[in-house]
Amino acid sequence: MPRFTDKIAIVTGGGSGIGAATARLLASEGAAVTIADISEDAALKVAESIRAAGGTARAQRTDVADSTDVEAMLAETVGAFGGLDILHNNAAVIDLNRVDQDIVTMDLVTWDRVLAVNLTGPMLGCRFAIPAMLDRGGGSIVNTASAAAFYGSDSLAAYGISKAGIVSLTRSVATAYGERGIRCNAVAPGVVVAHDVQDALGGPMSDRLRGITTSHLIGRLGYPEEIAAAVAFLASDDAAFVTGEILRVDGGFTAHSPTYATDRHPAG
Repeated sequence: MPRFTDKIAIVTGGGSGIGAATARLLASEGAAVTIADISEDAALKVAESIRAAGGTARAQRTDVADSTDVEAMLAETVGAFGGLDILHNNAAVIDLNRVDQDIVTMDLVTWDRVLAVNLTGPMLGCRFAIPAMLDRGGGSIVNTASAAAFYGSDSLAAYGISKAGIVSLTRSVATAYGERGIRCNAVAPGVVVAHDVQDALGGPMSDRLRGITTSHLIGRLGYPEEIAAAVAFLASDDAAFVTGEILRVDGGFTAHSPTYATDRHPAG
């Protein structure tokens, strides 16, 4: 039996990357899925691809930092499919990296936007999903954290701080609602890049990607489908005794001494 037969799921940030891979995997195993994304066109394309493969999906434009949008996402999903069993809080800001730098020089507009999307967004998702899940007798929430939650850096300060907040949010929800049938876990990916980008590695990002690759003990970067597989595990009954867990799916990125990668791959 497919793991998600008769289950209803929402995937935020479902129009691309990890979110799209997760939505397709959940749907392929029987779930009816709402693909929520700030880009309606991207969400529609993923929903259409799922339906073309025989699955059940709908698209909804959603700004997860907007409480009204998130409330509508939940209400319209319940109205369309009859309830909610799974929420993957995956949406995150990815276009502010060049201005998300040191906290002394970062402007507050950047800080506020990153925290609003990456941390307030998942909180709002939980806020509105939990009552719907309780109506069904329970459910599973899987948040996307990041390896960046577990180390310091001289850049991406707001991003790393927001993802550390996801760790605490996950454990707070797990603690508050575990006895009522709601599990809450998170995945913490390393650097994840689509297959075609990794296969090419010939563009302007090639040198940077190769440098990051040396810090992953597996010897390559992650693929969206690998993170989706971990999300599906945590969302499924296979993980029925798992809650409050932060599953690092990072190719060993955070498992070793900071100097280890350099020792393995000395300069020159």
